[in-house]
Amino acid sequence: MSDSKTKKLILPGLAAILFLVILALIAGSPGAEEETTTITVSTASTLTEAFTDIAREFEVAHPDTKVELNLASSGTLRTQIESGAPVDVFASSSESDMDLLSEKGLIEESSRKDFAANTIVMVVPEKDSSEPPKSLEDLTAGSIEKIAIGNPETTTIGKYVKPVLEDAGIWDKIRSKVILGETVKQVLTYVETGEVGAGFVFITDAESGQKDLYEIAFTVPVNESITYPIAVINESANKEGAQEFVDFVTGIRGQEILAEYGFKSA
Repeated sequence: MSDSKTKKLILPGLAAILFLVILALIAGSPGAEEETTTITVSTASTLTEAFTDIAREFEVAHPDTKVELNLASSGTLRTQIESGAPVDVFASSSESDMDLLSEKGLIEESSRKDFAANTIVMVVPEKDSSEPPKSLEDLTAGSIEKIAIGNPETTTIGKYVKPVLEDAGIWDKIRSKVILGETVKQVLTYVETGEVGAGFVFITDAESGQKDLYEIAFTVPVNESITYPIAVINESANKEGAQEFVDFVTGIRGQEILAEYGFKSA
């Protein structure tokens, strides 16, 4: 075969291979894939387990959206939003923290909904051989040397518990025993490790912790309902995706997941 005929056969073959390579590169480039967006959901730490599952199922139902959870106490999250943190959704364990954002015009009012309710309980270390407290008044006993409470300045549970203790007339009697936690999870850890003789937590946290390390002593008598609000943040860069997440949380499947973790309907 002459050189000219060989070149005629080889060149088209090389061109076809080059064309396929170019197509593969284009198909593998980031722009060729479906674009995904991210929404940041600032979530009260007591919702950690439930919202981890909710975020996972939301992403399956909305493959074009990724959810990043920002977990902390409601007061801390509210302060972050007030400072301009790039947040799309706020899921709070505190109506008062959501109210403060509302007063400053930082949430989409039409998106705000109460999506869950909770109860506060007293937990004590399982390994403690002493008689567990049966009422708030029992916390003044000398057998209980340390009591863990969420920080009333930043945590929802602390904001509920301190007034209850004041109304019972025992706050001043136990102040020297009080150890402040920055989240409910931290309070529960203090009890689990035996660092304190008692701690105030939400029942949902008590149900999701290491239950062989503590026991529930009694339900704390709070005078007001403990409801959890959720809302889209005004400065959200993805309000459509944020609203879809709120709708998922307040919808049938979101409510089912919350119920699995012990949350009541709002």
